[in-house]
Amino acid sequence: MASPSSLSSCQRRILVLALLALAMAPARKAAAYLYDDLKLTWGSGCSYFYMDGGDVDTLALCLDRSSGSGFSSNGSYLYARYDMDIKLVANDSAGTVATFYLMPDDVPWEYHDEVDMEFLGNATGEPYTLHTNVYVNGAGGREQQFQLWFDPTEDYHTYSIEWNPKYIIFLVDDTPIRAYRNDRARGVSFPTWQSMRVEGSLWDAEEWATQGGRVKTDWAQAPFYAYYRNFRVTPCVPSPGVAWCGDEPPESAWFDQRLDAAALQRVQAENMIYDYCVDQKRFKDTGFPVECSTTA
Repeated sequence: MASPSSLSSCQRRILVLALLALAMAPARKAAAYLYDDLKLTWGSGCSYFYMDGGDVDTLALCLDRSSGSGFSSNGSYLYARYDMDIKLVANDSAGTVATFYLMPDDVPWEYHDEVDMEFLGNATGEPYTLHTNVYVNGAGGREQQFQLWFDPTEDYHTYSIEWNPKYIIFLVDDTPIRAYRNDRARGVSFPTWQSMRVEGSLWDAEEWATQGGRVKTDWAQAPFYAYYRNFRVTPCVPSPGVAWCGDEPPESAWFDQRLDAAALQRVQAENMIYDYCVDQKRFKDTGFPVECSTTA
């Protein structure tokens, strides 16, 4: 390459313009990898990250006779939407449970909040059950269960938890299946003050997971794998003029537009197989929890 002193004035101007254009160009962001956002936290040594199809970073969670396995997000968040694409254990998955859930950093159990999506395996050809639950201040028992309307082992589907100050919304492929409402005026417990991280796991729960424990894990099928990819977190956005979501007035309808009530009603009518809010035998002595008169 010629030195600058040997260039003509015209050539020097072109060189300067080219260098300026290079300097002003936006810096290219480094590629985001799943293992930058998540870390394996426990379990079997057969879990691993890999590039699926050469361009999609994927986590394969493993369950074998020695152990299940789990991961945790590196960040924690207060009010956000959390999305993960998951492909569940194929073939005979009886006894296995794959999970995607929210929980805070280590706190005493009386302060523990948790939002659960648990996928209960089944014998070959039988539908998966999606088990949901909400814990607030160490108390859960708010179960709703759904049968998925597709085979979740053939391809990836997006499972989401949207948590804002008014609702916790559970979604499958952007379709709401459950909405747990914050109704503090009536004494309904709701997580509002501590950030939560994303957790996931694959483990053996043959004592209860499949048909009440009647169908056990077939270890001849092991190792079992569930696949996770495309983890996204979208922070909560308040209405115009409000500083952050936690300041949204209780009477505001801003978060109502996040909920497709018609789609929610349709899924609950067609796919819900258990709802604690109508379990009369369970609550015959104590009466139903207060939120059962307000849960969408």
